[in-house]
Amino acid sequence: MDRLTSMAVFVKAVDLGSFSAAADALELSGPMVGKHVRFLEERLGMPLITRTTRRQSLTEFGREYYDRCRVVLAEVDAADALAADHADKGEQSAAPRGRLRVTVPVHFGRCCVAPVLLALTRQYPGLELDLSFSDRFSDLIEDGFDLAIRTGEPDDKAGVVARRVARQIMIVCASPGYLAEAGTPLGIDDLAGHRAVVYRRSGRIRPWQLPGDDGAPVPVLPAHQVRMDDLDALADAAAMGLGLAWLPYWLVRDRIQAGTLVHLLPERPGFPYDAYALWPHTPHTPHLPRKVRVAVDALAAELPRMMA
Repeated sequence: MDRLTSMAVFVKAVDLGSFSAAADALELSGPMVGKHVRFLEERLGMPLITRTTRRQSLTEFGREYYDRCRVVLAEVDAADALAADHADKGEQSAAPRGRLRVTVPVHFGRCCVAPVLLALTRQYPGLELDLSFSDRFSDLIEDGFDLAIRTGEPDDKAGVVARRVARQIMIVCASPGYLAEAGTPLGIDDLAGHRAVVYRRSGRIRPWQLPGDDGAPVPVLPAHQVRMDDLDALADAAAMGLGLAWLPYWLVRDRIQAGTLVHLLPERPGFPYDAYALWPHTPHTPHLPRKVRVAVDALAAELPRMMA
């Protein structure tokens, strides 16, 4: 069986919640959907889905494999669209036009995404940019957005295509003054004994993730008195000595070089926190509109340089 086809069937079954729903959507038989999933499980030597008479659920490995499959399939779609662009000389030579509606996180969007998209408007005068800054997870179709940029694993599944466009490296840092007062943590276990300033997005506070000795992420959430929904303000609070902070390295690079913040546990690799471009999947339109394709390709080319 074709591996990519089986991956696409597997993702559809997860997105829609059952083999029968995937079979209807893909115009396959239910047993054929099961055959594709078993093919992957036999090839990988690992179960992907736990099945009972009432429900099915992903195994822990199945969840990780599902996330990887979505990225792979998005890249395949992108490659197909690129080929279609080259095949259609008229489309390839045409400059992107019309309104492009994009939703981005507030700080990451302002500092990293906006400069790339604004440069496109100078390059293509016919392109109109409607940029919305919000840490709220918008519904792309309901809210009428052509494109969303989000950090962390995307929550959208059915009806949305995701492509990774950058990888932020998250580190723990603190001010020299705080470390002189509270001591310098020498390992992950020491972090719990410190106070912190933490990021709150959409009312939620999520634990920090740090690579453990075996490479698996270790969740950490020190005691915290200060919570903010602006990363730059959070970095300022850490520089004032209010506690440890878990922040993207690109954001605090200048502060570390200036000595107002100290990179803690530097011998450990930073935790990779991905940024994704997401757009609605429209089966009746097999290729991305040119305005969206140009924006996604520009972000995928430029954002990694900013994150380095």
